[in-house]
Amino acid sequence: MPEGDTIYRAAAALRTALVGHPMVSFEAPHLGGVQPRIGGVIEEIESFGKHLEFAWDDGVVLHTHMRMSGSWHLYHPGERWRRPQREMVVAIGVGQWNAVCFNAPTVETYRSFDKRRHPGFGHLGPDLTKDNPSIDDCVDRIERFADSNEPIAEVLLDQRIACGVGNVFKSEVLWHCGISPFRAVSDVEAGDRRRVLETASRMLQENRARVRRVTAPEAPGGLAVYGRNGLPCPKCHDSIRVQRTGEHLRATYWCPTCQAAPKSALLTEVTPTGLVRPLEVDAEQLAAAAYLAEHDQRWAPTGQAVAQARPSTRSTTISMATRSLRSLGWR
Repeated sequence: MPEGDTIYRAAAALRTALVGHPMVSFEAPHLGGVQPRIGGVIEEIESFGKHLEFAWDDGVVLHTHMRMSGSWHLYHPGERWRRPQREMVVAIGVGQWNAVCFNAPTVETYRSFDKRRHPGFGHLGPDLTKDNPSIDDCVDRIERFADSNEPIAEVLLDQRIACGVGNVFKSEVLWHCGISPFRAVSDVEAGDRRRVLETASRMLQENRARVRRVTAPEAPGGLAVYGRNGLPCPKCHDSIRVQRTGEHLRATYWCPTCQAAPKSALLTEVTPTGLVRPLEVDAEQLAAAAYLAEHDQRWAPTGQAVAQARPSTRSTTISMATRSLRSLGWR
């Protein structure tokens, strides 16, 4: 029977495995609502008590409630499931991982509403994925639509200014430009605004024909910061951090060294109730590692301690979680 702490740890591990990767398969036999599109990217996975929600970059949200019987598992492609096929209610594939939900009584989808992405709240800006978009127009639209104190990360998501940038490219573009995502747009010089938009346009166009997004070929997985909380920055090797920002509390990834920000903007997050509290930078790794350790004990061969099979050298929590996620299929 799952409890809230188990669901929290499961969400952390699911984020590590799924967030930022294009979806290659989706199956929900009893789902009657809208379905996320193949190729869409999961941007958020959140837990609330026994509820788990997955949010895609096209605004589709999957809500599952575990109640007394539900559980999420992670498997490598081709790995045998530990529950019967008939108990599967959702299966999501992203290439290296398959996330499977069994016996959850509630499985439903809906579309989230974001006024900045709705054409009724202003004419859409130039599409940066198209050839030769008007960057001049985009720069002018920042003055027309953006609040002067709005963080540059949020401005990039405003479809009235420019179309095409989602949560993944938001973090990647600002890292490439060396600009803090928390800097007020009024503090970003005109030349840097243009550079950010030009970089976004270039990245979007370079990825038009790719199945897997690549913004930093030198980085593992092809992304420099997105979905890599706690892992080393490809440039300076400092630990990448994540912080939830904006009205919808989307995750923003950045390097504190390459993208220096005002101290007042760092290490805080805004909760759904409006409370500002310290951000636990390594919470993702700690929760994921704890969940994986629980899996190790549960699924170890009889009479065999998992610790004996692991290296005796000292490892950080982050590296243990990363290694486990690469090598285990787990519940």
